[in-house]
Amino acid sequence: MELTGLSVDQAPPISAPLRFFLTAPLFGVLAGILILLSDTTILISRYSTDSIVITHAITIGFFAFIMLGSLTQMLPVLASAKIQNVKNITLISYFLLTLGLLSMIFGLKLDIKLLISLSYMMLGIGFLIMILSILYAIKGVKHFTATIKGMLASLIFAFMIVLMGMLLLSEYANNSISQYHYILANVHSVWAIFGFSGLLIIGVAFQVLPMFYVAPKFKQFCKKRVVILISIGLFIWLALNIFAENYALYAKLWIATFFWAFATTVWLKFNRRKRAVSDVTVLYWRAASIFLTLGSFLWIFDEFFKHEYIVMVAILIGGGFILSIMIGMIYKIVPFLVWFHLNAMGYMSIPTINEMIDKDLAKIQFTIMMLSLIGFIFAFYMPKLLMPSAVYFIISMLILEYNILAPVFIYRRTKKTEPDFDMSAFK
Repeated sequence: MELTGLSVDQAPPISAPLRFFLTAPLFGVLAGILILLSDTTILISRYSTDSIVITHAITIGFFAFIMLGSLTQMLPVLASAKIQNVKNITLISYFLLTLGLLSMIFGLKLDIKLLISLSYMMLGIGFLIMILSILYAIKGVKHFTATIKGMLASLIFAFMIVLMGMLLLSEYANNSISQYHYILANVHSVWAIFGFSGLLIIGVAFQVLPMFYVAPKFKQFCKKRVVILISIGLFIWLALNIFAENYALYAKLWIATFFWAFATTVWLKFNRRKRAVSDVTVLYWRAASIFLTLGSFLWIFDEFFKHEYIVMVAILIGGGFILSIMIGMIYKIVPFLVWFHLNAMGYMSIPTINEMIDKDLAKIQFTIMMLSLIGFIFAFYMPKLLMPSAVYFIISMLILEYNILAPVFIYRRTKKTEPDFDMSAFK
């Protein structure tokens, strides 16, 4: 593993990212339970209350929590950009986002307007505190690498989708659904998937694939042009949706082509690794490439079927691509965090990064997760698969939670012992 360019002294307290990582699978469990309590209508309409609740339990509760936790750790370490007052910022944001998401879920599910009103205020403030703090930290970066540019573009889209989300939720709270509500909801979802999540994954991949997997570096065209070209495509798609909807397909083709190219590039880079040692994270990256390819093509063809398959697109790209990448990276990030912080404190006799998580149990979790995602897809044609797929999803998230806790337990046990050598002289 290549660790060049990492800044140890800028790293935030380990609790800052860990609280996000440890909570994410629990919201995944909640999403699975919500699927069990719903019916097959969630596969038909993305605008049904159940669909909205389940979608946000995953997109905010899992995706956003993992992404914010990762940014908290990676930005200072990779770019030497320190988030001011990071301990308090992350703690406040974490509680606001957790309470806000729970208020949204139960407010919409039970039609309690007060909870919905509280949710858009707490979610909005929780997200904006983190986004603005990270953007302020990025402002001080002297050398803008391709990864930092990807993070910056992603956060700009995140800022805009948070404002959209607050407006959409306020309309539910006030029983005043405007004529532009569903157009805004469509933009909100597409920008969340491709703008916030997609660009962040691409930007992080520029650094992570060579660092963690000793894969070939991305070409300069990818590093310098892809993020900006996708961003331009997303803004063109927005303009066409508002002013010339019949031509929006061309912008979708533009966006989908670049994401399909990214999926293909990732697959090829894993084939050309210097050390072709496979683990569950490699399986997740490969699965993500396949899901993204299928989802990108279906997103285009869905245009000719009056958006009949848009929920399946969301499962393929949101579940298959983004979820797979998030889980794959969490299996790398959490052990790395534990090893990184313990080494910085002087502990040397600790398990290696690859020894902190049970490999066999991680592969079992991967298999169950893939079965659940495939089951959700085929549930469009065989509705009876929805419930067992939800059960598989819950089980996989519970195993993931256990696997994340394992390195944390190592960290806590090790902290109770004396360091292998005295670090006090360096403080």
